Amino acid sequence: MVYALLRPLLFALDPEAAHRVTLSSLDALAALGIARLAAAATASCPRRIMGIEFRNPVGLAAGLDKNGDHIDALGALGFGFLEIGTVTPRAQPGNLQPRMFRLPARRAIINRMGFNNAGVDHLVACVKRARYRGVLGINVGKNFDTPIERAAEDYLACLRKVYPLASYVAVNISSPNTRNLRELQRSDELAPLLGALKREQRRLADTHGKYVPLAVKIAPDLDPQQIAAIAALLVEHQIDAVIATNTTLARDAVAGMPHASESGGLSGAPLTAMSRAVVRALARVLDGALPVIGVGGIMSAADAAAMVDAGASLVQLYTGLIYRGPALIREAAAALCATEK
Repeated sequence: MVYALLRPLLFALDPEAAHRVTLSSLDALAALGIARLAAAATASCPRRIMGIEFRNPVGLAAGLDKNGDHIDALGALGFGFLEIGTVTPRAQPGNLQPRMFRLPARRAIINRMGFNNAGVDHLVACVKRARYRGVLGINVGKNFDTPIERAAEDYLACLRKVYPLASYVAVNISSPNTRNLRELQRSDELAPLLGALKREQRRLADTHGKYVPLAVKIAPDLDPQQIAAIAALLVEHQIDAVIATNTTLARDAVAGMPHASESGGLSGAPLTAMSRAVVRALARVLDGALPVIGVGGIMSAADAAAMVDAGASLVQLYTGLIYRGPALIREAAAALCATEK
């Protein structure tokens, strides 16, 4: 109710300014202890995925807190887990502004942020300062100027630094806003990358005395053959989970709308059916070999339930939060927890 009243004021601001104002406000509420009331009101139904126990199956998707600056505030909202990032080895400003656009009539957002972040060392420092003790995924990527043939070096550099602090590490190979990044989804590029990540994961597990799962985040703009090929490689390399999906380059659902021609990834309601279809296809070809985390176009509790029905073990929210606010977390958790009773 409160967010519904505030949303017109936030939507009157530039999207990035609104983002900063919202997160700063959440930080203030968390400092006062008010934000914890949301967590207390959120349903709890623990489930074990990737060897990790999640308080509930509703998580925060990567992208909202790229640097880990707001972990405690977001952790107080009732999520079953948080995923921060995408983080790169070196700080980078991202693409030129404006680079985020709302399409309210379609409950959608187009962004071309370009992995703007303060670098992995800043994120690590933020995680160390945070008091949050829930499940924390850390999403890693490559710097924009790292050649694709050397991308593994960036992923490995980030993996080494975040490994001791992460509950799981998500490998982002599907953002449409870093040039050539999606080439890493091709079998000839993906196989050596997964091999390198898995070898380093085993070494780090021995070094730190704990096993931190690896998840790979894929795009919605894949055909059935590509989905099957990626799934086979994930199983072959014993990757622990797959996150489906990132934003889409498709514009059919928003054709003719203001900002529809802007470059970047489209998220929100137009992505609902696409992401769900990829999750369903993955679940079918994986046949339980590894869990699927569903994200993309979850705008309601019914969308969250449908994503689980399609085969997701967990779900994540982002654009739905922009349009619905924290009430969506409680509604989705209540719906998914109710299915277990």
